[in-house]
Amino acid sequence: MSIDSSVLPSSSTLSDHPLLQSLNIGGLTIENRLMVAPMAGVTDNPFRRLCKSFGAGHAVSEMIIADTALYARKKSLYRANFDNEIAPISAQIAGAEPDKLAEAARYQIDNGAQIIDINMGCPAKKVCRKLAGSALLQDEDLVARLLDATVNAVDAPVTLKTRLGFENGRENILRVAKRAEQAGIAAIAIHGRTREDMYTGNARYELIHEVKESISIPVIANGDIDSAQKAQHVYEMTGCDAVMIGRAAQGQPWIFRDIEHFLRTGERLEAPSVSEIKEIVLAHLQELYDFYGEYSGCRIARKHIAWYTTGIPNSNAFRQAMYGEESTVGQFKVVETFLQAHE
Repeated sequence: MSIDSSVLPSSSTLSDHPLLQSLNIGGLTIENRLMVAPMAGVTDNPFRRLCKSFGAGHAVSEMIIADTALYARKKSLYRANFDNEIAPISAQIAGAEPDKLAEAARYQIDNGAQIIDINMGCPAKKVCRKLAGSALLQDEDLVARLLDATVNAVDAPVTLKTRLGFENGRENILRVAKRAEQAGIAAIAIHGRTREDMYTGNARYELIHEVKESISIPVIANGDIDSAQKAQHVYEMTGCDAVMIGRAAQGQPWIFRDIEHFLRTGERLEAPSVSEIKEIVLAHLQELYDFYGEYSGCRIARKHIAWYTTGIPNSNAFRQAMYGEESTVGQFKVVETFLQAHE
């Protein structure tokens, strides 16, 4: 197996690479430094557990809006379900009112969370319109009040997920990170883009490196980490304490296994066979059906099936047929048949 030496971990770090060592966040131990980024509509209970089964050391829940009036809604109950998860459990909350964010933090701790993560990175319009997510970066005074209120509300570690700033040319991540450390934030995850960038262009890691040099709390690098070699590259570029993988885990939760293997041995793992993908997909589908039930399980599974089957011959036609299945039994069968045909 040929290896690109430019992205190969040095021989001194093989088998004991820093990203494979445990990480302390607010007194809690994370098994390794390969993390699953919180993604709305994706990082639900079944997906978090699946990624951890492939070697992710930590996974943060999808965003939960800081409004207790919404907690009884079915969608919120699913998002706040931490049954059978590997500790420590981290719940991400989002909001723009300090008292509501503090109340949401207390609620999630009572609900079983051990770490509270504040969302100041989501670029979605519907979130930013409410001055939440990455829109908060426009108001550093409000950022400070939200951080202080949340940290003071719970006797548990509070972490922060954010971006470089709201718009290009006005990146303020250095000030935000220093204020977060001052507030008592236990770790900060930084996506290497501004809100203006959304997900376009390339993540910028230079500012993440500057943050790492300027504060003492753990810094987690996020953005465009889509392979084992890229994880190594980002680690070297930023000096980060951990890496966080988001979109690249969609349809390939085994990416954490790939990264772990590369960092431990210097060798790339072969891509999983269709037979292995079939086994993973069908097990994931069953988890989704059991978790969400017939109606929602069938519909939520569609995007995962689409991600898993991207690149397999005739997958476009298959997906169109799969989208028409209205029952979990029918959906499961068409997926199984399609993947069997390509084993």
